[in-house]
Amino acid sequence: MKKIVIINGHPNKDSFNFGIAKAYKEGALNAGAEVKEITIAELNFDPILHFGYQKRMELEPDLLKAREMIQWADHLVWIHPVWWGGLPALMKGFLDRLFLPGFAYQYRENSVWWDKLLKGKTAHIITTLDQPGWYYWLFYGKPSVNQLKKSTLEFCGVKPVKVTYIGIIRNSTDIQRTQWLQKVKELGRRLK
Repeated sequence: MKKIVIINGHPNKDSFNFGIAKAYKEGALNAGAEVKEITIAELNFDPILHFGYQKRMELEPDLLKAREMIQWADHLVWIHPVWWGGLPALMKGFLDRLFLPGFAYQYRENSVWWDKLLKGKTAHIITTLDQPGWYYWLFYGKPSVNQLKKSTLEFCGVKPVKVTYIGIIRNSTDIQRTQWLQKVKELGRRLK
């Protein structure tokens, strides 16, 4: 049985991203997966890494629970909108506070290399845009995907990391949204 954690990075519970999370979960459950969810907007934590890496901040109970879920999972599904080319601030704060040395990676002493502590996990990023995915990739270089996929997940050993772009959200119709939700539900059913 595949163990999946869906991580929703949208701060607004009325957003389309919550419909996407629900659709993926439904598909995965229908395929027999075990699914847990982390809704970052519901967590009680300080998203600011006040001391950088010079001094360790204690993790709040919600972050400790999120860490346990990520350790438990085989597959991580990250759902978020693209704002100003990047991740929502709350999601970035979640990553800053949680993906720390000793949990996600560990630098080797007297070396430029590091150990990837999340090896063996896979991921799928599902991101919503107010522009076509090809435009975001071609003209902007897909900065949020580079940050989450390459600079965070792959840095920590998560591979492969697949990406699905959904949009243009801003002017979408109910028919388009229904089609996107069906597509995401199918991704969940295929455990991708």
